[in-house]
Amino acid sequence: MRLRHIEIFEAIRRTGSLTEAAAALHISQPAASKLLAHAETQLGFKLFERVKGRLVATREAEILTPEVARLNQDLNSVRRLAASLRDHPNGHLRLGCAPALGLGLLPGVVRDSREAQPGITFDIHTHHSTELVQGLLTRELDLAITFDTNDYPGLTRMGLGHTELVHLSRKPGTGPLPLAELTAMAGDTLIVLDAADASGALLQMALDAQGLDPQVAIQVQTHYVACALVDAGCGDAIVDAITAQAMLRPGMNLRRLEPALRVPISIMVRNQDPLSALHRDFIERLRAACEALQAGLDATV
Repeated sequence: MRLRHIEIFEAIRRTGSLTEAAAALHISQPAASKLLAHAETQLGFKLFERVKGRLVATREAEILTPEVARLNQDLNSVRRLAASLRDHPNGHLRLGCAPALGLGLLPGVVRDSREAQPGITFDIHTHHSTELVQGLLTRELDLAITFDTNDYPGLTRMGLGHTELVHLSRKPGTGPLPLAELTAMAGDTLIVLDAADASGALLQMALDAQGLDPQVAIQVQTHYVACALVDAGCGDAIVDAITAQAMLRPGMNLRRLEPALRVPISIMVRNQDPLSALHRDFIERLRAACEALQAGLDATV
């Protein structure tokens, strides 16, 4: 099948109509009919049958559909990449990041990058690990910033630094507060991250290792939602320090944990793609920002 055959196949499959498929591809109906006929001649079997006035995929077409859909997705990715190269000659980065990192780490780095290179543009997407990996593999993203420590075929993971989990509360206190010991939280009611989150899994492992089972009042999927719940007086939370510092409000107290639970921060890229000067510069800015945020935590808590 040629690329034009894939386009007409997908258009008819989505619309069920040769007329609507032709309109979607900005061609005439006779041209669309000729394309379909040519595709079926090359393949040696029918792709669609007319049922009650609609074109319905044949059994053979249904078998082809997943592979054709993947090819069509790759074709769309190529088009978007070509448009990006055309429309952003000064550089364009498509970034994916964990929601927590999009709140506390990324904004300052993007600002500094644009000040250093005023023509650079960004597309920024916040996703969890599975979506970030998929976005890289399908070329929807150039870089993904994550707490994920797993390795994936076709991707390279580079360490940027780390953050750590901290205890956030609205309990009254004056002056520097003592470290929050996990053993002292056994009777507390906590807001915690889902164990599917890297930070949530790290906390759960630490609690299990000490035989602790605190009462979980609320389980959430994002660090900043946990912080907002603390601010609303819903309870105490254990979240990453970057988000906690960004979300700290008057009356909220931040305490480091004892023992410390460090959360690595990584950036993932595709194996086969060489890093441009733009990519390397952005990665180094991220690494410096991670170090600065951790130094700030050391100095204030």
